Amino acid sequence: MTLLETFFNLEVLGDAFPALLRGLINTFLLGIAGIGLGIPCGLIIGLLRLYGPKPVRYLMVFYIDIFRAAPMLVVLMLIYFALPFVGIRLSSWTCAILAFTMVMAAFSAEVFRSGIEGIPKGQFEAAAALGLPFLVTLRKVVLPQAIRIVIPPVTNNCVSMFKDTSLASTVALAELMKEGLDAQALYANPTPLIGAALIYIAFLWPMVRLVSLLEKKFSQEKKR
Repeated sequence: MTLLETFFNLEVLGDAFPALLRGLINTFLLGIAGIGLGIPCGLIIGLLRLYGPKPVRYLMVFYIDIFRAAPMLVVLMLIYFALPFVGIRLSSWTCAILAFTMVMAAFSAEVFRSGIEGIPKGQFEAAAALGLPFLVTLRKVVLPQAIRIVIPPVTNNCVSMFKDTSLASTVALAELMKEGLDAQALYANPTPLIGAALIYIAFLWPMVRLVSLLEKKFSQEKKR
């Protein structure tokens, strides 16, 4: 067989495309759920890490460090296979979303922390001089500025999250890469796997470019 027949077999790709499309939809839903839940949770954890009581701050530091260091695959396996031993049984979807949310929240919390700490302390002092309560200062003065700073790294984390959805196959969830592997085995041809990879690239490349554009834009604004 030639290279094209082996890795770029259009007939096999056409037969496998419905399964790949089904996997892409699952990948998209998993990524959106993990990002949509993980970023707000990360903001709350980041604020508690900075301004909570000392025991809470230590707990948040522990959470952030553990889930930033632990491989996503390990988190998925523990939630899916270990929780049933303590009487907690969750579906594959719930396990995957919970794992992605927990890891995304840890990375987002650290990004938000660095963004907030990047705001000059004079902003707080000026708001206090005007008599603004701390929560109002945080919501109307500090967070709007911090969010602009953290947009590029948060977007980068979103790209990583969508790529990590390929690990959901370990908890019996048929996302894009799992469908590609199954189709590869069914047709005894690697073309479906190549097709899955190309779909990932087409799906995530605009987000990668967006990160670069945002970083360039904000770096130019800082120079002004």
